[in-house]
Amino acid sequence: MLRTLVARNARPALRTAAVPRRAFSVSSRLMQQKIAPLTQFTEEEEMFKQTVAQFSEEVVGPLAREMDENEAMDPSIVKAMFENGFMGVETPEEYGGAGASFTSAIIVVEELAKVDPSVSVMNDVHNTLVNTCIRKWGSDHLKNTYLPQLAESKVGSFCLSEPVSGSDAFALKTKATPSEDGSYYTLEGSKMWITNAAEAEVFIVFANIDPSKGYKGITAFVVDKDAGIEIAKKEKKLGIRASSTCVLNFDGIKIPKENVLGEVGKGYKIAIECLNEGRIGIAAQMAGLAQGAFNKAVGYCYNDRKQFGQYIGEFQGMQFQIGQAATEIEASRLLLYNAARKKEAGEDFVKEAAMAKLYASQVAGNVASKAVEWMGGVGFTREESLEKFYRDAKIGAIYEGTSNIQLQTIAKLIQKEVSR
Repeated sequence: MLRTLVARNARPALRTAAVPRRAFSVSSRLMQQKIAPLTQFTEEEEMFKQTVAQFSEEVVGPLAREMDENEAMDPSIVKAMFENGFMGVETPEEYGGAGASFTSAIIVVEELAKVDPSVSVMNDVHNTLVNTCIRKWGSDHLKNTYLPQLAESKVGSFCLSEPVSGSDAFALKTKATPSEDGSYYTLEGSKMWITNAAEAEVFIVFANIDPSKGYKGITAFVVDKDAGIEIAKKEKKLGIRASSTCVLNFDGIKIPKENVLGEVGKGYKIAIECLNEGRIGIAAQMAGLAQGAFNKAVGYCYNDRKQFGQYIGEFQGMQFQIGQAATEIEASRLLLYNAARKKEAGEDFVKEAAMAKLYASQVAGNVASKAVEWMGGVGFTREESLEKFYRDAKIGAIYEGTSNIQLQTIAKLIQKEVSR
């Protein structure tokens, strides 16, 4: 009887679910397929990489130091960027662009940054912010009017930040008042820290609609420079000095209603979505900067400088630092291209973009600092331009969302993932 009761109340034996034979066959097929690493590019992307790398060395490199000293972009660089198709990477061919992938645009930014981060950020803002905004939210009129210009001859600028509106984009004071007949808007206010302002001829300007007219909300406008934009103070900066950063003033500028980008009152969504994408571009700039500083310093350590009868790169203490820096650069690039591929696949990439931008900016600062130390007195002088990478790296923790904003974004998204 006891044995019968025990048998009746015994827990059933745990069984592992049988794996269907089809799963094994699918797994075998996957094993036979070549799964590409994140940093393996398509033929088109590889072409961009090689072309931009050569352009950077042969065209940008000889002028980088002079542009930094003069704190101005050489017009010949801007012209050559258009002539080589680097200013309309994702723009469809029907509008004069290359019609290439987002990753291609990121490759351009990274390769330029290996030689001059100032030229890199000019390209980045133009492609990942300005072109993207018009391509995604512009009417047919705006696309037909501005995309060909931005692909072939005119630099674009993205105008969001103001004296009291940085991380808090809702605090915009620039105001757009609709006319009585609704045919145009009058723009009043100013912007600060605007990249490409000195070179640009096309500006995307974010402003609050005058609430007294029954409207509210941030709205984006496409504005031509010759509409009356005043390019005011040009900032003198620590780094990326050839990249223009200016104050803009809008004093009663008339903007036709056809130049509203997207919907009235929906500009904040446009700004945030563009900046999320733009953060991948800044991650590319910082990863390229880190690689550029690393390449210059490591070449010096292994091929030029000797102490105590051997190259300084052969000392164990130096090898530890070089190995650490190389690992961090590779990790930043993996974060970068993971975010880029997720964006291309139509997946949510906001967290990955924030991580890539945060980490790449940290690596750029660390590696550029170490590179100066590795080259000693030579690194501290302007002769080799290595100190320029060190100065240029600092901006990565500030623009398109500070490092603290990236950390907050990452943490909030993690909270959302784990909350029940």
